[in-house]
Parts: sequence; structure tokens; C-alpha cells
Amino acid sequence: MITLEMMPPLMFGGLIIAMLIGYPVAFTLAAVGLSFGFLSISLGFFDLNFLQAIPGRIFASVLSNELLLAIPFFTFMGAILERCGLAEDMLDSMGQLFGPIRGGLGYSVIIVGFILGAITGTVAAQVIAMALISMPVMIRYGYNIRYITGVLAASGTITQLVPPSLVLIVLADQLGKSVGDMYLGAWGPSVFQILLFAGYTFLLGIFKPSHVPAVPIEARTLTGWALWKKCLLGIIPSAVLIFVVLGTMMMGLATPTEAGAMGAVGAMVLAAIHHKDFSSNGQKILIVGVITAGIGTIMAMLFTEANIIFKICFAITYVAVAWICIEAVRISDLRDLIRQGYETTMRITCMVTFILIGSTCFSVVFLGVSGGTWLEHLLTSLPGGVWGFLIFINLFIFFLAFFLDFFEIAFIILPMIAPIAQKILAPVVGPDAALIWFGVMLCVNMQTSFLHPPFGFALFYLRGVAPKEVKSSDIYWGAMPWIGLQAIMVALVIAFPVVVTGLLDKPLDVDLNKVKIEVPQIELPPLEFAPQPKE
Repeated sequence: MITLEMMPPLMFGGLIIAMLIGYPVAFTLAAVGLSFGFLSISLGFFDLNFLQAIPGRIFASVLSNELLLAIPFFTFMGAILERCGLAEDMLDSMGQLFGPIRGGLGYSVIIVGFILGAITGTVAAQVIAMALISMPVMIRYGYNIRYITGVLAASGTITQLVPPSLVLIVLADQLGKSVGDMYLGAWGPSVFQILLFAGYTFLLGIFKPSHVPAVPIEARTLTGWALWKKCLLGIIPSAVLIFVVLGTMMMGLATPTEAGAMGAVGAMVLAAIHHKDFSSNGQKILIVGVITAGIGTIMAMLFTEANIIFKICFAITYVAVAWICIEAVRISDLRDLIRQGYETTMRITCMVTFILIGSTCFSVVFLGVSGGTWLEHLLTSLPGGVWGFLIFINLFIFFLAFFLDFFEIAFIILPMIAPIAQKILAPVVGPDAALIWFGVMLCVNMQTSFLHPPFGFALFYLRGVAPKEVKSSDIYWGAMPWIGLQAIMVALVIAFPVVVTGLLDKPLDVDLNKVKIEVPQIELPPLEFAPQPKE
């Protein structure tokens, strides 16, 4: 006879077996959840009315969730920027800028990976784009093949942690925290991760200089102002787009959905101005739009209320942006690129929605059979207290990532363990920052899921575009040092929570017992209830 206490572990076991069959995760979740739901009804654990919570939660948490509207915008932005030529220009200019020093091409890949991560947010696009561009060049100049494969795969996965990562948006939604706070918490670890990558390259240049040689002088085609100009033409537009997306969100000027919409439009503008067929009239209109945007920004800083000059300047800027978007549609290559961006956005958005619906079916039934209580008892009874909980969860997520995508981990596991993490971690960093710290920690951890053999998706992407002379063993062994660096980053985030919480707003320490509300006394004229004499 199946008891109520047996149901939660049976649901987990059934889910693992069903997913090993290879059927799509979204439908597997729904099927397992509903199957155990009807089994629970037949065993008398709850009645049929309990399952009415499933459509209610799907409507409230999925279909009516405004935060999830940001996912299509950021996906479209990444799909456009991955193929518009921006990565090629930045890698070429950065490679020539850092070429004279040992490991220069490695530094350029790491820096460009960081910048592209802040404007694309998609691992597959970044790994493939940088591998196609940089791998032949690095092989030509004698870089160690395992260093090449490792740095390309690792620099591509950093996009998962650098805002505006899709992973952070999903984590914020599932943990019930704001996207802006999740982005602020991720900046520290993402910068430290880049420093670790650069430090490893620097040490290789000292102890194994043959692995990361300098680029020969004759191969440097650009020098002086021409080189700096090409670098700035790639960095400045990217920095503007990063500010438009992230700056407006963190300053409270835009919601994540509004910032994503501006990023999508900005991606089309960047794609247009980087195309060789961008017209001279479009370039003039671009300059006018930039100047008027600058004037309008200065007016907004000088005057608290919007004046007529501010409105006119930004009206001109909007017209300029619309004109450039029309130019993008006019160019046939970009028109096809935009269509491909729409298709990619549709596929990813549908996948996310169906996984969310399936995970809702599973989680409602799981909670109905007291799965939350079972899981809380299991995790709170671990030895080591807070640190034992963190070590266990990180190891669990690490091994789970061998088989599941981050979307699946976020939608299946996080809703179950988030309340427990809040309860356990709040005494360490405070109740407001607990889930931000936990979410960023898991995000750093899930980066390794793209790298560790044999199922790392970044390694699959790299294998698909690498030349035939690059062996699969070189790709796998090349990833090992970078997995170690990311594991060090996980340990740093666990040991030093301030890396995540340092940029967050400090909660107000207010003693509610000492709060006084003083209402000024207003002297009112006396009320006259006597009847008024007739005139």
C-alpha cells in the first residue's frame, strides 16, 4: 500500500525515469504530474477539486506574468546581434590591439565574450560566432589547441552570468525577486570571473609562453588611430546599448519588459549601422539622432520637469531610430536576419512557456502530497547547517546539469527549494538578499553545465564548428582548467556573499516600536447646530 510519505520520492523517481526515456521535458513534467495527481485522488490523498489549482496557477503565474514578456525581447536582441557582424569587428580590432603581448588573442576573446554577453545573452550564438572567427586565427599563430578550445567555450558561457542574461530573468521570476536586483547581484561575480580567466591566461604567458605566443608584427594590419578608431566603433555602440537596456532598468526608468523592447530596437539599429550597405543619408540621420539625444539628456539633467526642448529633441531621436529601422528592413541581408530572429524568438518562447506549464502541473501535485514538507525536512536535516546545505545543493545542481538544461532546472527544482533557501540563508545575509545570493550562486554553478564533458552544450557547439584537425579529446581536455576556474568562482561566492550583495540596496534598519506618527492639530471653527434665524 502506497502511503502519503512515499509519494514525494516516488514522484522524483518517476520524473527521472520518464526523462531518461528522452521524451520532451515539458510534456514529461505534465504527464508525470497528472498521473500522480490521479493516483493521489484514487488513494484519497486529495479530491478532484484540488487539481483546479493547476489552470488557475497557469493563468496567474505563466500567461499573466508580465516579467516573462521580457524573454522574447532579449531573445530577439541576441538573435540579431549574433549575426550582424559586430562580433567580427570587435574580435579583429581587439586581437590587433592586444596582439603584441603574450596571450593577446586570448585576452581579446575574453573581453569580447564579456561585452557580447552583456548585449546578447545567448550561449550558443556566442560560442559559435567567436569560434568561427577566432579559432582559425589562433591556430594560425601557434596557440595551444587545448587553450583555444577552452577559452572559446568558457568565454561563451560567461554570457549566462553577465546581465541581461535570460538565465537571470528566469531565476528572478522563479525566486520572486526583481530582475534589477538579480542583475546588480550578478555584476560582481561576472567581473571576478573575467579576472580569473585573464589571470589564468597571464600565468600561461609566464610559465608556458609557447602556448600563448604574441602575434607577429607583420600580421598587424592596423596601428595608431586607425586601430583605436575601429575598437571604439565596436565598443561605444555596444556600451550605449548596454546602458539603454541595463542602465534604464537599474535607474528605475524602465521595467525589464520595456528595457528589453528598447534593446530589441537597439539591436536592429546596431545591425543596420554595421552593414556595408547602410546609406549615407542614414549615417547623417544617425548623427542627428545622437546629437539630439545628448541634448535631450542634458535638458533632463538640468530641469526636473520636461520642457519643450526635451520633447523636441527626443521626438527627433525617435524619428531617427525609426528611419534606421526602415533602412534595416530595406537591406535584404538584414531583412532575412530579422526574419530569422523572429523564428528563433518564437521557438525559445514557446519552449519556455510549455516547460512552465508542465512544471506547474508537476509542482501543484507535488505540494498536494506534502512534497514541500518532505523536501524541507530532507534539506534542513543535512549536517553542516547553512554551509552543508549550500555544498549539497551546489553539488546536486552540478550533477543535475549533466542532463538538464538551465530552463528545466530553474522551472522544476527552484520553486521547490526557494522557500527552504530563504529560511536557511536569511540569517547569513538578511531576508532581502538571501534569494539574490542563492540565485546568482546557482547561475555561476550552472555555467559549468555548458562546459563539463561529455554533455556540455558549449562543447557540442564548438565541436560543430571546429576544423576537422581539432580532436574531440582536445575540446574536452581543454575545458577542464576553465571548469576549475568556474568552480573556484562558486566557492568564492559561497565564502564571500558580499561579492553578490555588495551592490544591493541595504535594507532600512527601522525599529517599528519607536516609530511615531505626529499629525498636526488643525483648529476648526465650531459647528453650529442651532437653526438659523429667518430673514
